[in-house]
Amino acid sequence: MRKLIPFKALVILAALGLAGCAMPVPPSAPGNADTPLADPTKEAVRVAARRFVTAAERIEPVAEAACRRQSPDLNCDYKIVVDDRPDAPINAFQMREKSGQPVIAVTVPLIAYVQNEDEMAFILAHEAAHHIAYHLDRREESARAGALIFAQAAATIGGGNVGVDTAARLGAVVGARTYAKDFELEADAIGARIARDAGYDAINGARYFERSPDPGNRFLGTHPPNSQRVEAVRRALAN
Repeated sequence: MRKLIPFKALVILAALGLAGCAMPVPPSAPGNADTPLADPTKEAVRVAARRFVTAAERIEPVAEAACRRQSPDLNCDYKIVVDDRPDAPINAFQMREKSGQPVIAVTVPLIAYVQNEDEMAFILAHEAAHHIAYHLDRREESARAGALIFAQAAATIGGGNVGVDTAARLGAVVGARTYAKDFELEADAIGARIARDAGYDAINGARYFERSPDPGNRFLGTHPPNSQRVEAVRRALAN
């Protein structure tokens, strides 16, 4: 079961050694076995946790200012949380509470995976940008349109209730994915400017893509090729 905790609590968890990050441990060096040594795993957890909290503290106010400036009708009071499931994938995502408050969630494996604060800041800014650009609403609208079009087509050719329902579900998936790549590139561009305005090197942050599996340019894929994403960041910062 997923539990979301406030991002500042991660420093406390790390200090207590409870943060659940799976970090590689280098082999022990030969020497006196009685000599107490610092636990490299716990230290790596503390470093990763503090890197995340620092980036969140710096990105949050800048993202909120950008949100109020670009999308003044939205709730711009971001909540940044940690998905603490130890088996969660390396991931970050944006959602909304029923009140409309935007939530940015990151998993513990992602916090452990990023290599520097620039990368962490860029990822947080990217997720904040999805809210600023109304991507959740636009994706839902596209899904509804796709469901309607496919359902009508199925009904026209004489599909029964089951066939129409199946077509509607398929249409919703196709509709939701139609603009997914464009949304990611738009969030990369907006996020790059947010990260820059918070004092980070967004180009260095976008190097995260160099270590990520490249999705390629698949039909109805949810993410664009990594090279396109890096180029979107460069263009955004040049303007």
